[in-house]
Amino acid sequence: MSQTSVLTGVTPPQTAAQVEARGARPKPFFTPRKIIIYSILVMFSLYYLFPLYVMFTTSLKSMPEIRFGNIFALPQAPNFDAWVRAWTSACTGLTCQGLAPGFWNSVKITIPSTIVSIFIAAVNGYALINWRFKGSEIFFAVLIFGSFIPYQVFLYPMVMITRELGIFGTLQAVIIVHTVFGMPILTLLFRNYFASLPQELFKAARVDGAGFWRIFFEIMLPMSLPIFVVALILQITGIWNDFLFGVVFAGTQNYPMTVQLNNIVNSAQGTPEYNVNMAATVLTGLVPLAVYFISGKWFVRGVAAGAVKG
Repeated sequence: MSQTSVLTGVTPPQTAAQVEARGARPKPFFTPRKIIIYSILVMFSLYYLFPLYVMFTTSLKSMPEIRFGNIFALPQAPNFDAWVRAWTSACTGLTCQGLAPGFWNSVKITIPSTIVSIFIAAVNGYALINWRFKGSEIFFAVLIFGSFIPYQVFLYPMVMITRELGIFGTLQAVIIVHTVFGMPILTLLFRNYFASLPQELFKAARVDGAGFWRIFFEIMLPMSLPIFVVALILQITGIWNDFLFGVVFAGTQNYPMTVQLNNIVNSAQGTPEYNVNMAATVLTGLVPLAVYFISGKWFVRGVAAGAVKG
């Protein structure tokens, strides 16, 4: 410090080099902007989680506690009896086998529908962007246009087709319907994602003599994990949560879990058991919730990568 500054008590201005050497002043974490943003996020999170809280706590209560207690209160003596009944013995119409048969029907529908639709859509998107053929843009436009037509419009034609094929009222009919209706939007996602990949890789592989399937399996697929996760989440949640196709095409012996849940909740036999209904609802939603929690970050990354190019 210079003699002048000591005598006057005034600190001389610092040079840019001195300020840079000391580093930037740390910003406070609780700024007004962050407080507002986090308050809004917490509010909306609580708003969407509140129904789940009510369902879960109600499923752990006994019927007398539900009738004479507060719906928002925690259970006094929590137990999982309602969960056991919902899974094994709740009545879904004329039968009282719980959700277990519907769960396995949903598994049998979801797995093949997801695998087949994603594979076909990936090949479609890859071919439309890397192996263009005459009329490919028209084909793609028609395919995308079909994805915006309500499913109800196609119900009767699909019923007639599956009846003529001899599979109406079977799990095979539901699998085919989900595969067909899942392909348009998935094709759009895969096409946009493949368009964002470096074209030099595809051209280099063509120069080296690689063909259609070799490029697809050895180059495109290893680079497409994010968009495959997006497609997986969309198909699993969409097929698992579907009610319309299940109730129309599956037949009474092959109802998926959502249809069984509807039958439990709307059963006319006896007094409504709200704890069993809530337990059945939570059980039905566990699979989509687990998928989102496990692969949520990949979903956001894949959507961003597959939606920016056309």
